[in-house]
Amino acid sequence: MPSIDAAFLDLPAATLADAALSRARELGATHADFRLERNRGASLRLRDGQLEGYTDNEELGLAVRVVHEGAWGFASGIDRTPEAAARLAEQAVATAKVSRVLSSDPVALAEEPVHAGRTWVSAYEINPFEVPAVDRLARLAQLSEILRSAPGVDHVDAHLIQMLENKYYADTAGTVTTQQRVRVHPEFTAVAVDRVNGGFSSMRSLAPPAGRGWEYLTGTGWDFDAELAELPELLAEHVAAPSVQAGRYDLVIHPSNLWLTIHESIGHATELDRALGYEAAYAGTSFATFDKLGSLRYGSPVMNVTGDRTVEHGLSSIGYDDEGVATSNFDIVSDGVLVGYQLNRQMAAAKGLGRSNGCAYADSPGHIPLQRMANVSLQPSPDARSIDDLIGGVEQGIYVLGDKSWSIDMQRYNFQFTGQRFYRIVNGQLAGQVRDVAYQATTTDFWGSMAAVGGPETYVLGGAFNCGKGQPGQVAAVSHGCPAALFENVNVLNTVTEGGR
Repeated sequence: MPSIDAAFLDLPAATLADAALSRARELGATHADFRLERNRGASLRLRDGQLEGYTDNEELGLAVRVVHEGAWGFASGIDRTPEAAARLAEQAVATAKVSRVLSSDPVALAEEPVHAGRTWVSAYEINPFEVPAVDRLARLAQLSEILRSAPGVDHVDAHLIQMLENKYYADTAGTVTTQQRVRVHPEFTAVAVDRVNGGFSSMRSLAPPAGRGWEYLTGTGWDFDAELAELPELLAEHVAAPSVQAGRYDLVIHPSNLWLTIHESIGHATELDRALGYEAAYAGTSFATFDKLGSLRYGSPVMNVTGDRTVEHGLSSIGYDDEGVATSNFDIVSDGVLVGYQLNRQMAAAKGLGRSNGCAYADSPGHIPLQRMANVSLQPSPDARSIDDLIGGVEQGIYVLGDKSWSIDMQRYNFQFTGQRFYRIVNGQLAGQVRDVAYQATTTDFWGSMAAVGGPETYVLGGAFNCGKGQPGQVAAVSHGCPAALFENVNVLNTVTEGGR
């Protein structure tokens, strides 16, 4: 396993933390924490095998957060001197004094053991920033050519995002952690142009973003060469496919599509700050309110969902969160019933739920930590049920793969989702692609219609780099694992008809 970058370890993190935390104590803070962060991100984009854009940015800064007389205070900066760190503590306390009059309830934090001198590095083999840009460009061009050389493909888009995140955390309780994680998101899209009618069709690779390094692009964890070799034929079938007839169908949904439905209808809905109304203006609240804990029938008895910030290669996985909490795996839905929420230390204390489950995160040193999503995942069946088994039990249905557009209301209840490709199921057999499909439901009706889940061999860890939350807005990466699953009697829309075209 890689070690933490020596250049980050050479920064005077301990000295800066001591200056900030000592000054916060002197000013009467009952809690203070310090972060030194370095975030590096790069984006490489090709259009038809030619370089269209390249960026490589680094952000380095420090942040101080305090609880003073029951109110939060926060300040951040870029000057890396003890004097500057102490001034940030002063600014954070001053902010707390101003905000105290706006706070109806004093801030309390759930207890957490001290974790002193801990380090953690994510599971990857090759830091993508150590691969020369020309080599990264060559690999994307090579993979693009697989698509460009195929009949029926008119344009090819290739995009690679890579991130390297370093964090040093220290607080007045004595916790000190140093961490490093890497993640990559490769994406390829083939486009077919209808020159007669002026339209176009596209199909994207199903490879999810992953908490891996450059090895992901060269065969570890995903076979991009094999997937892209199949994509042109699938696109050609999609172009010629008939439009779906709206109605009610049984759906077998592949993990490459179902992860996004999990994200929107379970992941966001079970953030406790959202359920309590703290997250309301930007992205809504939640129908899964706290009074329903332990009683809400979220879905069918085969529905078991966990939150996990420790799973290998998870985009939200970390050793310790941005409040110094050791991360864990925890239950959210058991046998279809809501049994838990995602928590930070404030939310856990507010409702007497014991320890936080490690869901605090800030996307930069310039932002205060928010309660953010764990890797929220639907658990597979313990038996060996395959996708073919699920399809084999359907008389009239649709098999759904890949994510595309989606819509959900502010309480995470009414939604619709589309996808990359769809196959009719007739008498337990796939019967060719259809197009213009969207499935629509309420959250509890949809998960209540889940009749079966696949076994472990159908399980895939999907996810996204761009989960948004908060004001000012913050972006976090998060994974969602799931097996394939069967849903009965779901409403299917024809997107062309719904669009009035």
